[in-house]
Amino acid sequence: MLGHPGVRLPSRSRFNINLIPFMHIAIIGNGISGLTAARFIRKQSNHDITLISGERTYPFSRTALMYIYMGHLRAKDTELYEPHFYEENRIRLLQAWVDTIDFEQQILYFDAKDDQEPLTYDKLIIATGSQPNRFGWPGENLKGVRGMYSMQDLQSIEDCSQGLKHAVIVGGGLIGVEMAEMFHSRQIPVTFLVREPSYWDMVLPEEESQMVNEEIISHGIDLQLGTELKEILPDEQGRCRAVRTSEGEEISCGFVGLTAGVHPNVNFLRDSPLEIDKGILVNEYLQTNIPHVYAIGDCAQLSDPPVGRRPIEAVWYVGKMMGETVAYSVCGDLTRYEPQLWFNSAKFFDIEYQVYGHVPVTYDGPLTSFFYGQEKRSLRIVYDKRTTKVVGFHAMGVRLRHEMCESWILHQTPIEKVMTQLNAAYFDPEFYTSFQRDCVNHFNNIQGINIQLSKKRGLSSFLSAIKSLGSSRTSKTK
Repeated sequence: MLGHPGVRLPSRSRFNINLIPFMHIAIIGNGISGLTAARFIRKQSNHDITLISGERTYPFSRTALMYIYMGHLRAKDTELYEPHFYEENRIRLLQAWVDTIDFEQQILYFDAKDDQEPLTYDKLIIATGSQPNRFGWPGENLKGVRGMYSMQDLQSIEDCSQGLKHAVIVGGGLIGVEMAEMFHSRQIPVTFLVREPSYWDMVLPEEESQMVNEEIISHGIDLQLGTELKEILPDEQGRCRAVRTSEGEEISCGFVGLTAGVHPNVNFLRDSPLEIDKGILVNEYLQTNIPHVYAIGDCAQLSDPPVGRRPIEAVWYVGKMMGETVAYSVCGDLTRYEPQLWFNSAKFFDIEYQVYGHVPVTYDGPLTSFFYGQEKRSLRIVYDKRTTKVVGFHAMGVRLRHEMCESWILHQTPIEKVMTQLNAAYFDPEFYTSFQRDCVNHFNNIQGINIQLSKKRGLSSFLSAIKSLGSSRTSKTK
């Protein structure tokens, strides 16, 4: 398997697994971070591995929760591997909630209801993920008020959906729009409260944010921008019956979805010797202040993040990279976590979204951007005005090849050359109308030039363009 460009692979000549003392490695959390760590530890060692989660025995795709509700997938279909995978790879799965940790004696203690004996470890990886934010709203603990992060959350939403006449969603992030789409799929009316003047405008530039506003409204969602939740009102049975907004409006509802962001799931550790700020503080090797204890994924906070990166990045791709990196260190080859190109993707109803590199919401200094949009599709290319070298891509409703965008950015490709090679980056489904030619024509009109788009499309164009830039990956096969 090829290593991720953000991970320095160890040299096999200096990495002899036969010299590593046999250990028991416990991993708390079986999301993408914890599972990836377990997989790469097994690739390199014969250590005992226990993967612990109170949520569900078998690791699953958390991003697929909405599709279970919508009837596109069964819960079993979201499991990342077949059950025999864990047996064959000697990864022990333990379903139990960790209650406390004795770091001095290296013992995990579990919630009493799980009836699980304490578990000793030699090394510990904490990958407990996130949990939904709550801001002390009156009524936020009523029945029928829930976030959407865990399988238990999904079951609660399912239970509340029976006979549900109206739902209110609070918070204008990715989970909020997913929840709106879920209820819409069952014809349940939704009011969507977003405190910002435009959807996700702290992340999306103005044109893209407005595009998502229009997409949400076009699906019949009551999108209320610039509106905050003030309180949730109870009925006589202790369930939510309505919300009151910052505009003074009372909206009847049988369910309130709290999707105003997430925070590291570390509260159960705050009275421990671990150094914790918002998340568990780790150094560049993902080590905590306690020997033999590491933290990765959404619950980890880099004490000294690289320039341009945040201390906590609650993104699937980051969690996966951290899981692979920490496996090397745990197995004896101390490896620095070095995130490379920023990437994220999502979906707003029918509009797919991708971002690569640096795409600010507003511009100052040397950066500017070229933007072209038509109906539900747009492309933004961010570049340096002085050098014309590209630094970021923002695609809405069009699909770009990851490797192509990465190579353009890492090779500091001038925007004019990018425009000639756009065909190489697109992989829209068959029968989609061409977007890139109109995009290049718009660029020519703005710049007063006449760049010609390469006629080649598909895989051959992609491989040719990559070759012209030179390989951007130096990782070798493990």
